[in-house]
Amino acid sequence: MPRQLFPALRGLLIPKGAAAAPPPVETKDLLAGGVYASMSYAGVTNVWGTPGRADGWDLERVVVEGYERSIWTFKSVEAISKHASTLPIQIGRGGDEREFKEILEDHPLLKLLNRQANPLETGDVFKKRLSAQLLLSKKGVFIEKTKNRRGVLTRLDLLPPDRVQIIPDAESAAYVSHFEFTDYAGHIRELKPEKVIWIRDPHPTDPFCGVTPLEAAGLSVDLDVKARTYNISFIDNDGRPGGVLGIDLDGVDPAEVDRIQKRLAPGAHNAGQLTLVGTGPGGVTYVDTSARPREMAYETLSTTAKNEILSAFGVYESIIGNASERTFNNADREEYNFWAHTELPHLNLVASAFDPELSDDWVIRFDTSRIQALEFPRRQAREEARKEFDAGLICIDEYREAAGRRPFNTPQSRALWISPQKAPVAANDQDAAALGLASDPGTGGTPGADPSLAPAAPGGDQSAAATVAEARSAEPAPTAADDVADARRQAPVEPSSPAAEDVAAARADVTESAPREAAADVARAYASATMPEAGPAAGAVEAVRARLEGKALPHNEFEVTDADFDALSAAVQAALTALLARQEGVITARLHAPKIRKGTRFWQPENENDTRGGDSNLDEDRVVSAGRWAEETTNTLAPILQQAAAATARKLSQAVTGSDTVPAAAVAPALVTASHAGEAMTAFLAALADVLHHAQESPGLDLETLKHVLENYYNSAGPALVARVAETCAVSTINGAADAAAEAAGPEVTRTWITRQDDRVRPAHKELQGKTLPVGVPFQVGATGAQLRYPGDPFAPLTLTVNCRCRLLYATDPKG
Repeated sequence: MPRQLFPALRGLLIPKGAAAAPPPVETKDLLAGGVYASMSYAGVTNVWGTPGRADGWDLERVVVEGYERSIWTFKSVEAISKHASTLPIQIGRGGDEREFKEILEDHPLLKLLNRQANPLETGDVFKKRLSAQLLLSKKGVFIEKTKNRRGVLTRLDLLPPDRVQIIPDAESAAYVSHFEFTDYAGHIRELKPEKVIWIRDPHPTDPFCGVTPLEAAGLSVDLDVKARTYNISFIDNDGRPGGVLGIDLDGVDPAEVDRIQKRLAPGAHNAGQLTLVGTGPGGVTYVDTSARPREMAYETLSTTAKNEILSAFGVYESIIGNASERTFNNADREEYNFWAHTELPHLNLVASAFDPELSDDWVIRFDTSRIQALEFPRRQAREEARKEFDAGLICIDEYREAAGRRPFNTPQSRALWISPQKAPVAANDQDAAALGLASDPGTGGTPGADPSLAPAAPGGDQSAAATVAEARSAEPAPTAADDVADARRQAPVEPSSPAAEDVAAARADVTESAPREAAADVARAYASATMPEAGPAAGAVEAVRARLEGKALPHNEFEVTDADFDALSAAVQAALTALLARQEGVITARLHAPKIRKGTRFWQPENENDTRGGDSNLDEDRVVSAGRWAEETTNTLAPILQQAAAATARKLSQAVTGSDTVPAAAVAPALVTASHAGEAMTAFLAALADVLHHAQESPGLDLETLKHVLENYYNSAGPALVARVAETCAVSTINGAADAAAEAAGPEVTRTWITRQDDRVRPAHKELQGKTLPVGVPFQVGATGAQLRYPGDPFAPLTLTVNCRCRLLYATDPKG
């Protein structure tokens, strides 16, 4: 008779040495007639008066008959524990659930859990066994800690749960007095609670007991194992044929009949064959012995048991390798649910047991940042945010926040871009002015913005500014004569005098009443000649006028000038100078801040009992706060650079194509350059932090001396930073905007590299002087193979861009 399996695993709670007449047991009627006792505590209680639920749990039998014989139990435990073993352990603080803001790289727990837990087990093996024991043991997991004389953790050992006895504390409020461990030699060792890490999935009422999925899934495990055993026994012991054919065997030799009867011999190798037997004179019958509905119930029983076991562990069938009959979306959703509802709580329960070994606000956890399944909700959020951005419902900054990225915080990124024309809707009046959508009340217009591009008011009514802009755009460009006439109209009226009145009367007589013959000839000449004929110097004059006013050369050419670079460089220098002045003031104030000086040798006691001072130095990184100023530098320069980039792109489009088109890519160099300016500010402040750090190493240094060190640093290094960043921003932004506009104009535009042709030009750029390439083709520099899209390309090596003053000449290819 086969061995009786554990009924729902809860019958294991009966101690092996129970008396012949045990006390009344607690029973639950799960079947009709009350024939199944689901649980029994056999009167075992602890000092707290609660049933000792875990005392009778036979872990060895659970492993042999539940874990090793049930495929679904085995795969569930393996799926959960293998994930725990392959994930590294991290210690950090701050940040979010995906990434710590600060990570602790060196700690004894990291070496033990990620490398070697003890001489026998690596960290991965240790974590796998720990996770599996937690799923199978009602007592939980017991980890013995070994420390050296200095109190440093050097070893972690898993103790067999069935060999550990929990001794409650009956005299004090401490739940556990100590643990008693019986080693393999039969010796009992007493372990203090501070030397043991006890992990268990807590029971709702018993503090000394854990919860295991096998307790709830025990009946399903029984059914699954018994159904498989029944099926195997049926095949081995029955060997039932697929059918029986009966015929008349009168006159047939008995030996032949015996041979046929042997066809009914049991065994799996005989199952399913057609068997011939005798039925008497003249009889022929057929009996179908194939599977009946009763036997077919095995399939339903096995499927039900499988689903119940997997549900108890919280493991989906696709997780253990069978994703058939599931779509990709369903399989992805099952994997996310497994991680979110099963694996993560299990990992957090394990990791939190080691928190007492850490100090301050450090936290230990499994690193799940590379688990793609956990990105499922974030992918959905990003996809929804992209759809809202495409529909013009949210701005770029709102999308970046939803995607977990830092917003740009610029007028363009704060505006709503309405589809399909992608027309911007400004968030406020300042952004509207920066975007060229409204005029600046103080100046009557937005510098660098084209008033003709301002949108019409609702209902077709235009503002006064828009009307004036439209009228100006319809008028021809002013000529020198117009300028003279305008100057005459604005000339102040001289005081009235007798001579003046005589002159006026004479002029009135000449022009109105008695024009002479010469006057008529002059009038006829004015009427017949609309424009004077161009003389030899007219071409030179027009070239100079074009260079001074529009920088647009004849024959559809365009070249940025020193004035373009100098104007933007001056604007950047002014903004950076003001920013550095405010930055110096803020950092100086932080040097005097009580929170900064508390606990340092710069603290000045307020009275005799003031103990807030110390011997340490100031935290220079906290004083400087480089990250904040880098972001502020980027946000300060971005609008200035974007405005200059848009103006440059518009001028090139007018010169090359005759339109005012400003491609969206024209402002990209401005954003990149502003970001690089923030990085330069970070390096500047990092050097300042080093200066403050080294200055504090001097004995007897006071706060005023440190303040002078700060002032000297800004006086010496500040101007160089401003000049370098301003020149780099000007060259990179102007050239980048022009190149983007030229590329949008079409492939017929060519570019020629122009240098200053002086001693400051680097040799690599001298080789490019006069070289012409089609738009979109980068310039290759020397034998290094480095490529430059344009002078000052922010993505090129710094050795080829720092202090660069080159420019490009754009022209329309006549062959295009």
